[in-house]
Amino acid sequence: MKGNIQMNSCVLGAGAWGTAMALHLMKCGHSVSLSPRRIEQAMQLTSSRENSDYLPGFRLPESLQIGYELEPILMEADVVFLAYPAKGLRAVCERIINETNGHDHIKLLVILSKGLEKDSFKMPYEVVREYFPNTPVGILSGPSFASEVAAEGPTALSLAVEICSPIMENIQENISNDKFRVYLTDDLKGVGYGGILKNIYAIGAGLCDGLKLGDNAKSAYITRALNEMVSIGKSLGGRKETFYGLSGFGDLIATCFGEWSRNRTFGESLGKGVQSDNILDGQKTVVEGFVAVECLYQIARRDHLETPILDELHAIIYDKKSPKLALNNLMVRHLKTEF
Repeated sequence: MKGNIQMNSCVLGAGAWGTAMALHLMKCGHSVSLSPRRIEQAMQLTSSRENSDYLPGFRLPESLQIGYELEPILMEADVVFLAYPAKGLRAVCERIINETNGHDHIKLLVILSKGLEKDSFKMPYEVVREYFPNTPVGILSGPSFASEVAAEGPTALSLAVEICSPIMENIQENISNDKFRVYLTDDLKGVGYGGILKNIYAIGAGLCDGLKLGDNAKSAYITRALNEMVSIGKSLGGRKETFYGLSGFGDLIATCFGEWSRNRTFGESLGKGVQSDNILDGQKTVVEGFVAVECLYQIARRDHLETPILDELHAIIYDKKSPKLALNNLMVRHLKTEF
């Protein structure tokens, strides 16, 4: 790996993943700014130098610039990371447009979220493109629990961009180090849908845990979920091989087994009989899979896709169907060849 060249980076959004990304970029030797969504959070982070709400236990270096106002943070940024949930992307894009004097100098806008816009069913990169049609947009995705990245645990991710140009290769190089390896791809749809779909199917893995179905059942579920995930993703324009990569299968495994996975723990609570509204009311962070289930269910109906697992997950979450009945429906479907 070549030596990194210092670049100016900005992370918008100071949740767990945004904060971890800012810390990682600092360790790569870059000049980094972190901009929380709320001015109160910016003040708290500046004074305490710890994100106790979302990523406790990791000190924020004094050299990490923290601020709410976007103009001074973005005016010299080479690469901007958007660490907002899907539902908040339009708001931050509008802030950038309204509160800054230009953004032509930005080499890449990198999306860190893995959801769909509720009403339009648009992926995050499609939303961002509406506001910045002339600025390259990318997606950084894969198995990446924030606390492990912040602790410098070995991590490998996919960076999807529109064209794998020398500039993008340079950015790939500059956000990688010996603890954080980035692979470049031009399959934006595949990487984007991989992150969205794995959140959906992780809810089902959590249901397996909540129902205490055992290792056989969970392993079979994840295998068939991957098959359905690839089928949906290909139908929506992604490349098959992408779904077997880091942003697909890799992220699916991490999210289905990770103790702190929000989507898995959401499903686990459902399996234990807790209603979805009660689970979400107690969440400090966004469960992207909850909205994604409804969006992908409607897309599948529109496109006449066969999605038996997605259909049952939707029925459990939105129609209050018994998880045990949903499981039985899947087990007694007509028999067929595996492939």
